[in-house]
Amino acid sequence: MSKSLSLPFDPIARADDLWKRRWGSVPSMAAITSIMRAHQILLAEVDAVVKPYGLTFARYEALVLLTFSRAGELPMSKIGERLMVHPTSVTNAVDRLVRSGLVVKRPNPNDGRGTLASITERGREVCDAATRDLMAADFGLGVYDEGQCQDIFELLRPLRLAARDFEDPGEERPE
Repeated sequence: MSKSLSLPFDPIARADDLWKRRWGSVPSMAAITSIMRAHQILLAEVDAVVKPYGLTFARYEALVLLTFSRAGELPMSKIGERLMVHPTSVTNAVDRLVRSGLVVKRPNPNDGRGTLASITERGREVCDAATRDLMAADFGLGVYDEGQCQDIFELLRPLRLAARDFEDPGEERPE
């Protein structure tokens, strides 16, 4: 769980006020600071939920991704692409899952230089149990209702689109 600050004031609102006095109103400063603090809080909360399973949220995401694949295995490069993380981070996460007996690695028969990561039966069991616990904890977002969670998703989507995380199916693609 995130360490409670229990301050007698909102430090982000205070910083926003001081910022306005010094440099003028910049709502994006308060927004980014709030997002970064929310990230810290949420990551601490979900990590606390999956820790009893020997996982971090990053490793949990890799397990989930493997369960979503038809064969329960994916090339390491595809895992990095789908999780939007650096190849070194994927290697680190998958190697930890291998050491825990939740994933196995083997050469990719379709790519002589590539490696496949495959979820084990134990990995599926751990993934299912951790998922139940995360869902019971509302992924740390229990202070929001379903509609608000959808609003958060929609508010952040343009940022992800602008970063070119994905192509908007509503946009026409140049030929």
